[in-house]
Amino acid sequence: MIESSTEALEPYLETMRNLRRTIHRRPETGWTEFETTRTVVDELEALGWRVRKGCEVIEPSAVRGRNELEVKAAQERALAHGVPAGFLAELGGFTGAAADWDTGREGPLTVLRFDIDCVSVEESHAAPHVPAIEGFDSTIPGAMHACGHDAHTAVGLTLARWIRDNSARLKGRFRLLFQPAEEGTRGGAAMSAAGLVDDADYFFGSHVGMVCRSGSAVVLSGGFLATTKIDLSFTGVASHAGAEPEKGRSALLAAAATALLIQGIPRHGAGDTRISIGTLHAGEGRNVTPVHAALQLETRGETHEVNAFLVESVRRTVEGAAAAYGVEARMDIAGEATTLLTTPAGVNLLAEAAREVFGTESVEVRSSMTGSEDCTTLMRRAVEKGADGAFLIYGCTKPFHHKPTFDVDETTDLLPGLAVLANVVCKTNG
Repeated sequence: MIESSTEALEPYLETMRNLRRTIHRRPETGWTEFETTRTVVDELEALGWRVRKGCEVIEPSAVRGRNELEVKAAQERALAHGVPAGFLAELGGFTGAAADWDTGREGPLTVLRFDIDCVSVEESHAAPHVPAIEGFDSTIPGAMHACGHDAHTAVGLTLARWIRDNSARLKGRFRLLFQPAEEGTRGGAAMSAAGLVDDADYFFGSHVGMVCRSGSAVVLSGGFLATTKIDLSFTGVASHAGAEPEKGRSALLAAAATALLIQGIPRHGAGDTRISIGTLHAGEGRNVTPVHAALQLETRGETHEVNAFLVESVRRTVEGAAAAYGVEARMDIAGEATTLLTTPAGVNLLAEAAREVFGTESVEVRSSMTGSEDCTTLMRRAVEKGADGAFLIYGCTKPFHHKPTFDVDETTDLLPGLAVLANVVCKTNG
């Protein structure tokens, strides 16, 4: 029998803690995770896993929300921080990795996914924030692992070590996905389209915090809201605001009208809906008719169909506002995710594995969850191709994501999460 309890995994704690803190200090936003990818690849190759990276695990035609200027700046930053130019060239401009392990014995392929990007949040650099006190707070301004993806990556790399160490007592194959650009639901589709889950027999995703505090876990049998991230741009006609106002066409007014009209889109009787307008930037000067305006927004729906209704309503609203104000408008999809598709077998396996760590009373199986998660795209493809799957949420001490003081404790939070994943691996490949 393979030992996968929290006590048995304690020898892995220091490695996991060091990995998490190394990654936490150098947070990178979606599609710019060059330093993080190097850390992931180096660790996996040192453990003997077969690793594919960058352009080998990304389907370019499915990429969403990737900014070339941000990517170039991140590559330059990575070079300055010691990432070799040859490694960056091998990535081909993309980030992320997939690692494979074959025990040499017949058995299933179990795939687990871990996200690697950060959030655009300025981290707290003062007490009582533990990363600040202990010296592993972010060194990149305006970027922070405020959603726990540093923890996810460290758990995934430590699980890779545990699988390597216990390979003689396991069967079948394993694949670990280290996905870029989860924030904004931008990277899952590109990894999915690359076919990385098409041959999976089991697929599991996980997240720290969310609805769970330390000592508890939730296994999702369904849930998450389908979502579409939308970028709108408006182009008007310049004019002198005082001398020739009639010759101008205001992109600012078109964008402002669009924002107000979008909030009035009817909700849908078939399920929950959300519309959020996050940014509006417009104008060139006080006395110039605004030529340029940009909006960033997102829709969310309880089902794919409900979300599609919202997206189409946004499209019609944009076209109407553009016509009314005499401007040109463009609508780009910057990210998308779907609802969670699982299987009863996958849910039962994961729930059993979680109960063995947290106890029966501290594990809940839920069929719904608000918010959205990029893992849904990968899981849906895996399940539709025949895999069994489910999604784990394991608790943390401060489950307040996207805030400057978000934090996890490696011992009380991450060690149990690692134990659940090791447990489920024993059940699928033991």
